[in-house]
Amino acid sequence: MLTRHLRRLGAALFTPVAGGLVRLGVSPDAVTVVGTLGVVAAALWFFPRGEFVVGPLVVAVVALADSVDGIMARLLAARGVRRSGAWGAFLDSTLDRLGDAAIFVGLVLWFAGPDAAARTAGAGLAAALACLVLGSVVPYARARAEGLGMTASGGIAERADRVAVVLVAVLAHGLGAPEWLLVAVLVLVALASGWTVAQRMLTVHRQAHARLDADGTPVAGR
Repeated sequence: MLTRHLRRLGAALFTPVAGGLVRLGVSPDAVTVVGTLGVVAAALWFFPRGEFVVGPLVVAVVALADSVDGIMARLLAARGVRRSGAWGAFLDSTLDRLGDAAIFVGLVLWFAGPDAAARTAGAGLAAALACLVLGSVVPYARARAEGLGMTASGGIAERADRVAVVLVAVLAHGLGAPEWLLVAVLVLVALASGWTVAQRMLTVHRQAHARLDADGTPVAGR
């Protein structure tokens, strides 16, 4: 629900910007790359320094601006300009993973530094690392399933939801919420990510066995 409203907000705010960039001849792919670089730079600069108000706000604004590339692609399509939608989708999804990873790496560096409270630093470090690792396994499970001709979408921890919840928790801590609350949110996000991986594995397991029962042909190995 939150991410749906954020997408609508981003579309409303950045459609004029997208139109201006299209008129200037800027490529949507260039906007994708610049947006990712902005998220990575902001997360790795602000989060390890404990700047938890301006940091998540800058990351959120840049992440919202990331919707500009999609708006530009639709405007170009409306003008009859044909582009490789598959390439754009691949580039956007791949670079999104880099932006997500930078957010959790920034938090890992902060929890490993001297400013985190001693009582929660270890748990926060472990939870941020778990979010980092599992956040990469969730999309991999889907991609691998689709590469085998099956589906593994859905789950309780979609990418946009994970990032939005963590940014809100970081901002709340920056505004004075206790550190244990940030750690608790990271733990919950890690657990939700793990559960999503399990859900996708079970989905693929059912499809693989249904395929085997149907034609007796096992699914290709690794």
